[in-house]
Amino acid sequence: MNRLNTAQRTQVLTCILEGCSVRATVRMTGVSKKAVMRLMVEAGTVAWKFQDALFRNLNCRRIQVDELWGFIYCKQKTVTDEIANKNAAAGDIWLWTAIDADSKLVPCWALGGRNAYVANTFIHDLASRLKNRIQLTSDGHKTYLDAVEGAFGSDVDYAMLVKMYGADQRENETRYSPAECIGCREAIISGNPDPKHISTSYAERQNWTVRTNMRRYTRLSNGFSRTFANHAAAVALNYFNYNLIRIHGKLRTTPAMAAGATDRLYDVSDIVALLEVEEQKQRKVA
Repeated sequence: MNRLNTAQRTQVLTCILEGCSVRATVRMTGVSKKAVMRLMVEAGTVAWKFQDALFRNLNCRRIQVDELWGFIYCKQKTVTDEIANKNAAAGDIWLWTAIDADSKLVPCWALGGRNAYVANTFIHDLASRLKNRIQLTSDGHKTYLDAVEGAFGSDVDYAMLVKMYGADQRENETRYSPAECIGCREAIISGNPDPKHISTSYAERQNWTVRTNMRRYTRLSNGFSRTFANHAAAVALNYFNYNLIRIHGKLRTTPAMAAGATDRLYDVSDIVALLEVEEQKQRKVA
C-alpha cells in the first residue's frame, strides 16, 4: 500500500486543523480524498490515545461542563429506516466537554446521545483524571445529578446554573439558537461552591471555539460528518490542536502547559510522529 510521506501527512493535517474541508484539503495538497480521510481517522485515533494518557492526575480546581449539538449524515428528524439501516450513527450527536476555568484545558470529552448513559460515562471519566476536590458547574440538564453523585459522591462542590428563557416569538420559523435568556438561577447541589465561580461561561465560549475551528460543527455548511469514525477523529484532532499546539491568547501558553500536563509546545508534526511510531508497533506485531 502506498503511504504518504511525513511532509505530506503534516501538510494534510495542518489543513484539517486550520478548519479546511476535506475537499479543500484535497485541492490544496493534491492528495486523494480517500487518503485524506484515512489519514484523518488514523491520526485522530493516536491523538485521542495520547491525550487520554497525558491528561491524568490533574491539579484542576474549577471545572465547567456543557454539551454541544451536532449531527452525523443527517439530522435526527430526517433519519428514515433506510438511512438507519445503512448508517447506524446517522442523526443527532452531542459533544460533552469539560474545561478547566483556570488553564482552559479540555481534559476529556464524550460523543453520544444527550442521555444518562453518556452523562455517567463522561463524568466518571472526568473524575478519574483529577487528583483533588474541585468546584464543578453544569447547566440544568438533569442527567448530571446522578452522574456527578455516582462519580464524585460528596467529594465535590457542585452547582447548577439553570437558565430561564422567554417565550419564543418565532415558533413557526426555523431557528438555530435558543430563545432569549431572561435570567439564570443558581442551584447548590453538593458541597460549598463559591458563588463567584458558579458559571458555565468558559464552557460556552469553548463551544463557540469548536464551531469556529472545526468544519464539522460549522452551522449551515456541508462539512458535516458522514460516519462516526470520521467525526470522532476530527474531534480528537481538534482538541490536540486546542490543548497542545495553539497558544492561548490570554495565557500566552497552551492550555496543557498551563495545567502542568506537559512542559513543551507541540506541533502538527508531533501528531505525525505519534502515528508513525504506532505504525512501527503494528508492523512488529504483524
